[in-house]
Amino acid sequence: MKVVLAPDSFKGSLSAIEVVEAMKKGITSIDPAAVICEAPMADGGEGITDNIVQLFNGRTEYLEVTGPAGKPTKAKYGVFRENICVIEVAETSGITLLTEDELNPLKTTTFGLGELIKAALDKGYRSFIIGLGGSATNDGGAGMAAALGYRLLDKDGNDIAYGGGALSELVRIDAKNADTRIAESEFVIACDVKNPLCGENGASRIFGPQKGADEATVKVLDDNLKNFAGVIRDCLGKDIAEVPGSGAAGGLGGGAIAFLNGRLAEGITIMTELSGLDQKIKTADLVLTGEGKCDGQTLNGKTPYGVARLAQKYDVPVVMLAGIVGKGAEALYQKGVSDIYCIKPDDVTVEYSLKHADKLVEAASAKAYSEFIQQKK
Repeated sequence: MKVVLAPDSFKGSLSAIEVVEAMKKGITSIDPAAVICEAPMADGGEGITDNIVQLFNGRTEYLEVTGPAGKPTKAKYGVFRENICVIEVAETSGITLLTEDELNPLKTTTFGLGELIKAALDKGYRSFIIGLGGSATNDGGAGMAAALGYRLLDKDGNDIAYGGGALSELVRIDAKNADTRIAESEFVIACDVKNPLCGENGASRIFGPQKGADEATVKVLDDNLKNFAGVIRDCLGKDIAEVPGSGAAGGLGGGAIAFLNGRLAEGITIMTELSGLDQKIKTADLVLTGEGKCDGQTLNGKTPYGVARLAQKYDVPVVMLAGIVGKGAEALYQKGVSDIYCIKPDDVTVEYSLKHADKLVEAASAKAYSEFIQQKK
């Protein structure tokens, strides 16, 4: 019996690698001869750098860059397989880097992201994965572009200021001094939302309020991104306004397309491609996946959904383990998941479950595997 183990981490208790180890112990306690294929996963969302570095035994490099409010901040990027660089937008432009009083999407900038990319280019890296999410910005990646040599100019030929508020003054983009190494590089953008750049479902309207924008500011930011998209179309020949995902991270999804020639992709798709999960599942009899909490949100690009979707192609059954099974989890039964097991017994506390998650995953895996074997007979 070949079993693929492809869980995410259980946040607050176990890394994906530790979940795999516990699953393996549970299965082999029932069937020592089981062929185990280990494939610890991550969905490409929050913590993508740490996840990838851990999963692929990479390393982390640090440097000082410009933070979202214009002050210096320490940021990191990961390197794995020797030459692939992974960067998280939240490291340079994240909402967690600011106090509540500092939240102001009219002023916050992605300049530090451009500095981080430039530093990686200086080190010789030409293959990038950039994780969107958790940003405090709404500048469409204008700051990033400026750090990489693009000039964003007003009607008098002067560089516009930082932030989404200054995009109203943009009339021209000069790419003459843009970093030529961008053209030599590949940028894959991990993006798990489908919002366009502008409009009712755009970056400003949907994500602006959580970054400090009131109703009036949302309208200003949206109008400014429309102007931004128009100037990009006229000067760079790229139409980003309606591209699904262009509104991610305050329009950075669109900016990545325009300034980096980036390719937007679901985080879980990137992770399954990196791990070669397709080929592992193709010849499997069973797949075990899991995450800390399973509910309706799991269908929004989370690891178990991505794994089940892949297994469905080959008609391989998928069993999911979760610390908590919440509202909407039953929808996964229509998406390739055969069974869902909650690892937490009814008579123990959440605190106990977090502390002893490895043993609970081990026991749930043994139970799930045993019941799967019985059903096969």
